[in-house]
Amino acid sequence: MIHLRRLATISALALMIGELWRSWGVGRHPLFILDDMLAGGFMLAAAWAMRADTKRNRAAFAASWGVAAGMLYGSFFGKLVNPAGAQAGNWDVGVLTALLGVALAVSLIGLWFSITLPGAKDDL
Repeated sequence: MIHLRRLATISALALMIGELWRSWGVGRHPLFILDDMLAGGFMLAAAWAMRADTKRNRAAFAASWGVAAGMLYGSFFGKLVNPAGAQAGNWDVGVLTALLGVALAVSLIGLWFSITLPGAKDDL
């Protein structure tokens, strides 16, 4: 459990910091920055809440991985299919696409493991 919480924390911080780096000084619309901040914040909050292993916290934790996976899906495949139309900001589009692919894979793995964790206290 602790390893999955640590992975969530690292993933959330990487997502948030990476988006800030990508967007810094290139005039990207704030809404395209805010979605990553909200997803990362949700994941950080859910990882923190998982200190108490309850069904409610597990649901929030799994949902936070799902939000990240859903957001990363469109971003990754959009750049993979149409790299010329991608707004990579301060990243090279190839590097950005690779990083998004890794982040998507990690989020899907985190989603799977957060759903399949054995046993939890019943708080619902």
